[in-house]
Amino acid sequence: MYQALRTSRTEFVPIRHLRYHVRQWGEPSSALPPLVLLHGWMDVSASFQFMVDALSAPFFQGRRILAPDWRGFGLTTAAGTDHHSFPDYLADLDFLLDHYAPGQPVDLVGHSMGGNVAMLYAGVRPQRIRRLINLEGFGMPATRPAQAPGRYARWLDDLKALQRGELALTRYPDQAGVARRLMKTNPRLDAGKADWLASHWARPDETGQWAILGEAAHKVSSAQLYRLDEVLQVFQRITAPTLAVEASDDSLAQWHKGQYTLADYHARLASVPQVERAVIDDAGHMLHHDQPLQLAQRVEKFLT
Repeated sequence: MYQALRTSRTEFVPIRHLRYHVRQWGEPSSALPPLVLLHGWMDVSASFQFMVDALSAPFFQGRRILAPDWRGFGLTTAAGTDHHSFPDYLADLDFLLDHYAPGQPVDLVGHSMGGNVAMLYAGVRPQRIRRLINLEGFGMPATRPAQAPGRYARWLDDLKALQRGELALTRYPDQAGVARRLMKTNPRLDAGKADWLASHWARPDETGQWAILGEAAHKVSSAQLYRLDEVLQVFQRITAPTLAVEASDDSLAQWHKGQYTLADYHARLASVPQVERAVIDDAGHMLHHDQPLQLAQRVEKFLT
C-alpha cells in the first residue's frame, strides 16, 4: 500500500447544521495564505494526499493546507437529504473560510466539481481569493430555457427513484474490490495508490461489505439548468490570477461526444480577466493521482 509522507489531521466543524469533516496538513504561518483544496464529485479530501506529498519542503514549510469533504461525501454526512443543490457548495465554502481564514484571502484549488465551485466562488467573493487554480473543472454544456420542463420532470422522477432504492451505490466485498474499481475507472492508478485510496473512499458497513463514502442523493439530477450566461457574468468578476489546468487526455470528448468541447471551454475562460492555461502530460481526469509531482510543481510555481 502507498505510504503517505505527510500525515494529515482530521477535524469536524459545525457548518450549516452539518458536521463538516476537514483534513489538514502542515502548520499555519501568518506570512503564508492557507491553501484550500476542493475535491470533485464522488471523491473525498484524501484524494489530494499524493499531490500534498509531492510538494517541495520549502513550499510546504509553514503552510496550512485544508481539504474539506463536501456535504454527503467522505466523513461529512448529510443524512436525510434527498438531493444536493449546487449553491449549497458555495455557501458551505463561504462558511468554512469564515471559520478557518476570517478576513484573510486564501489560495484556492479545486478539482472537477470542486473546480467549478472554486471558479464561481472566486467571482462571487473575489476579495476572499488570492490565487485560483482550476483542475479540470470544465462546467457543463450550455442549456436552453426550453429544456426546463423536462429537467424539472427528471428531477422529480429521480427523487422517487431514490426513495425506491434504485439509485443506491454499488457495494464491494472488501477493500481490494474497491481498489479494483478505482483502477478500472483510472487505468493509470497503480495498485498501491488504489489500495490506499480505497481505505479512504469506502468503509465496511454493518453487513461487512464496503460502501462508498458518498450518498446516493448525489445521483439525483439537478433541478436547475446550467445557465452559461450567468456563469460568464460571474467569471468576469474574478480578480485573482487564475490557472486553468487540463490533463493531456481530453475528458470532455469522452463525456460529451462533441456536445461540449475543449474549444468551448477555452472560449469560456476568455471571460476570466487574468487566466493562463497549463497541460499535465500523460494524465487523465484524475491528474492529481496520475502525475502528482508534475502537478505539484505547476501549483507551486503559480502560487509563489
